[in-house]
Amino acid sequence: MLLFTPGPTPVPQNVRNAMGDATMHHRTPEFEAIFEKTRKHLFNLFKTDEVIMIASSGTGAMEAAVINLCKNTLLSVNSGKFGERFGKIALSHGLKNEEIKNEWNTPVSIEAIVNAVKNNSDIDAIAVQISESAGGLRHPVEEIAKAVKAINPRIMIIADGITAVGVEHIDVSNIDCLIAGSQKALMLPPGLAILGLSTHAIETIGSGIGYYLNLASEIKKQRQNTTAYTAATTLTIGLLEVLETIENNGGIEKLYADTEIRANAVSSALEAIGLHIYPSTPAPSMSTIDDENAAEIRNLLKSDFEVNVAGGQDHLKGKIFRINQMGLISNYEMAWVVNAVELCLAKLGRRVYDGTANKIFNEITFGMGK
Repeated sequence: MLLFTPGPTPVPQNVRNAMGDATMHHRTPEFEAIFEKTRKHLFNLFKTDEVIMIASSGTGAMEAAVINLCKNTLLSVNSGKFGERFGKIALSHGLKNEEIKNEWNTPVSIEAIVNAVKNNSDIDAIAVQISESAGGLRHPVEEIAKAVKAINPRIMIIADGITAVGVEHIDVSNIDCLIAGSQKALMLPPGLAILGLSTHAIETIGSGIGYYLNLASEIKKQRQNTTAYTAATTLTIGLLEVLETIENNGGIEKLYADTEIRANAVSSALEAIGLHIYPSTPAPSMSTIDDENAAEIRNLLKSDFEVNVAGGQDHLKGKIFRINQMGLISNYEMAWVVNAVELCLAKLGRRVYDGTANKIFNEITFGMGK
């Protein structure tokens, strides 16, 4: 079965081999050396002033960012399940929340953010997804951050990059906290979250909030190449292997370029066989299709062609399907995925199979188009 859900993504064999070695104690010089190497790679990936790892899902990092960086009112962008989650986190901790809500295919406008900030002086942090994976949407986060900082540089910008880090270049010039999760473009099992922090964010954190999710505690310890609490040793070892694999395969910029080409090839191939891309501004992390036969296509992909893709949630359940484009993906596997989608349409009587999807995908991927 080919796993093409936008998280968890497939774990490469060499990474599984690295994680399958004997368990290592986290309070040893041997693990500290691995931790130090991993941090160096993460600094290169995030381009932020500080990087810390915590043993949690991405939601743990979202909560850590909110409670440590927001003191009064969080402005959250809800264009999907994960944007909605930021607001729920704030309210659960007694913080105020102002929410900008759009349909899941619609990015937030810079104007809406600017107006909210100008009209509410209590807003001291903004939380927004770079890639909202509920619908495969890309928000203009860098432009938002720049506009907000021009109004009030003290406002913290929290960017959920869980399906963006390792997928595309992210300008962190005006971002205070960039969040990633292990099970997306980093090609690991779930359970490790990473936060890239600005110097301004570190100053705002101060002595930190909370206990386990106190970022001040982690900053202090991780600068010593250890963690405040038990480290996710196996995942850290796997992460080092992933980052070294990316480096050995041409580096992070090549991965970005390959992902961009793949995203274009998949979307073009699917549009060529009559399918519609759901979000108005698609993220390169996934191709999201809205279709009256979305559930049937997804079921056929799994039962007849051994391809597992993701469906929709809430009001989009049964109405969309999402194909992952994150990580080191073999072209022949992705070619089979788009080919299988076309075969599904033929089985549903929607169009006669003629190999169009595969043709378009290969022409774009290998630069053979006219």
